[in-house]
Amino acid sequence: MSPKFLRIAVVLGLLSAIGPFAIDMYLPALPSIGADLHAGTAAVQMSLLIFFLSMGFGQIVVGPISDMVGRKLPLYGGLALFMVGGIGSAMAPTIEWLIAFRFLQGLGASAGMAVPRAIVRDLHTGNEAAKLMSLLMLVFSVSPILAPLTGSVIIENFGWRAVFWTVTGAALLATILLATSLKETRPVEDRAGSSFGTALSAYRLLMGDRNFLGLTAIAGFGIASFFVYLSSSSFILIDYYGLSPSVYSVFFSINAVAFIGMSQMTGLLAERFGLRRVVRVAVTGYATTMVVLFAVMATGIDRLDVMAALLFVGYGFLGLVIPTTSVLAMEEHGEIAGTASALMGTLHFAIGALAMGVAGVFFDGTPLPMVAGITLCAVISFTLAKVTLGRWREAVEAPAE
Repeated sequence: MSPKFLRIAVVLGLLSAIGPFAIDMYLPALPSIGADLHAGTAAVQMSLLIFFLSMGFGQIVVGPISDMVGRKLPLYGGLALFMVGGIGSAMAPTIEWLIAFRFLQGLGASAGMAVPRAIVRDLHTGNEAAKLMSLLMLVFSVSPILAPLTGSVIIENFGWRAVFWTVTGAALLATILLATSLKETRPVEDRAGSSFGTALSAYRLLMGDRNFLGLTAIAGFGIASFFVYLSSSSFILIDYYGLSPSVYSVFFSINAVAFIGMSQMTGLLAERFGLRRVVRVAVTGYATTMVVLFAVMATGIDRLDVMAALLFVGYGFLGLVIPTTSVLAMEEHGEIAGTASALMGTLHFAIGALAMGVAGVFFDGTPLPMVAGITLCAVISFTLAKVTLGRWREAVEAPAE
């Protein structure tokens, strides 16, 4: 693997990780934010949900813009807006102001979510794209390992506001890397036919593509299951099970290790078995594991070690689902890669935000509603894969797609 290939993966991964970093790093602070700003659980969770919504729907605009003006300019604009939102969040006097600045921060983060996927499609297709996407996921997935641990240390020593100053500094570093280490991948001649009018036409095309929508939804419900975990885990593990913020961060990071480890197998498994077969096996393993977890907890076995073990296995399977479905969905849409990536990201976050909202309605401070929400999303992802990818017992399929 060439140094250039690795450098691009690192830069794209860091750009993609800025948004998740702003989520994962402040998760241990959610209870203390509520206490400091005199806000209830629902209001504090809203600061998380609004970030997801703006980061998701912002991609609808930034994706087509990246097709029209190139990939780098929207990334610069997004990082600048993210830094403004981060500074405002750090200085927010009330929960309402925090929610407002988190909205701005999410809009800025949307560029980092949509554009790197388009850059991957600009550069590669097929198994090469899967390899680059899996490397991007490796850097991207460092966030849920390091961010909660770093966040808990910062919160315990400097308070929750310091988290937002830190992520603002991370965005500044990403801006420097963007300027010095990544070339423009959308040539001027390829932008000539791109406009908001063509973007609307592209969105209509994509909304009529059942394969694109199905693959996007498979990943979307997989991601949604993790969003349900994000929104509830700190309250459950800290308040219900009595973990300290530092121990919670370690617990949270263990799942990310499983996700990372399996995601790095994507290229190898795709070469040997084909991308579609990898998706089928992964969603089956994920849904089965989550159903077992729900069944165990529904029978009254309320044990943190059992939940931790099954979540570890489940999120390992999920690590194979996200990069493979992203590559397959983008495969036939190279000319409108920015728009396709934007719609994919928006649908991912819309599904995730809906799942978080529904899970919040049933949240009662115990683990069972959270586990039920995760399981439901996993089962829907399994069902969509069965429908989208055809008959479960596949016919002859090429080893590489």
